[in-house]
Amino acid sequence: MNYTGRYPASRPRRLRQADWVRRLVREHRLSADDLIWAMVVHEGSEPEVAVASMPGAPRYSVAAAAKAAKHAAKLGIPAIAVFPHIDPAKKDAAGTEALNQDGLVCRVVRAMKEAAPEVGIMVDVALDPFTDHGHDGLLKDGRILNDETVKVLTEQALIQVKAGADIVAPSDMMDGRVSAIRAALDEAGHQDALIMSYAAKYASGFYGPYRDAIGSGKLGTGSVENPGDKRTYQMDLANSDEALREVAMDIAEGADMVMVKPGIAYLDIVARVKDAFGLPTFAFQVSGEYAMIKAASANGWIDEERVMLETLTAFKRAGADGIITYFAPRAAEALA
Repeated sequence: MNYTGRYPASRPRRLRQADWVRRLVREHRLSADDLIWAMVVHEGSEPEVAVASMPGAPRYSVAAAAKAAKHAAKLGIPAIAVFPHIDPAKKDAAGTEALNQDGLVCRVVRAMKEAAPEVGIMVDVALDPFTDHGHDGLLKDGRILNDETVKVLTEQALIQVKAGADIVAPSDMMDGRVSAIRAALDEAGHQDALIMSYAAKYASGFYGPYRDAIGSGKLGTGSVENPGDKRTYQMDLANSDEALREVAMDIAEGADMVMVKPGIAYLDIVARVKDAFGLPTFAFQVSGEYAMIKAASANGWIDEERVMLETLTAFKRAGADGIITYFAPRAAEALA
């Protein structure tokens, strides 16, 4: 039972009067161990390509990504999450390039693992970077085909693991994809491959800069043939109990870790998931959150480093075991 004293015998400010005592009684601590570096990669030779809506988070070439993996190791960042910017000429309605064993993702994974084998590499399992319509699944007559998409995602995950990926992270929100991926990995002898499920991924307005970064552009026009948003498969932002059902299903299907996305507007979901299941729980500080902090800082309205660390610590306070963030290298340097 917590004891609450009375003033003047109890003065809570005593525990805030100096830096040493604030550090001594601090409840939650953020370190480089808590960070996964979100990184967009591209197919060209230019080491870095700036993304206007995400200053400081460029697209990296394969060679630059390998060098970044070495940098992550030096900073103590445990893992990097890779997201591809695919040449538009290689995109089609079926996302065929996602199954290319010598495609960008597989080449980046191999290069990064060779450069820094001690750094975990996490890959996204979804079709949106590879489809010309920008959706995460196969599209027919205005509907996203669930079971047909799962078959493609399963093959995609298997190819990525064969290339050396340590964690596959299905972000598509198709029903049953975790079970199918786990079965395929086990059957192929990859029992140790980790699955971090985007278990509670919401249909959010915070994803815009990311779509710029990977070149998926705007979604369809809203027509029957090409629906304009992802609300038929990503979660409704007003729902909380539904997140627990989604997480429970993914755990039952074989997920080793679960994720809540986006981050700062969904801390209540992070807390509920961690309290309910106790499984390693991650939050994704997405592109829109990153961009807002960068934009406000550029205008002199906030202290960028202070707000960066404040938001990352808030994820820990809510119960997250780790955070996927574009700020990872900057945060690790600040924490050092």
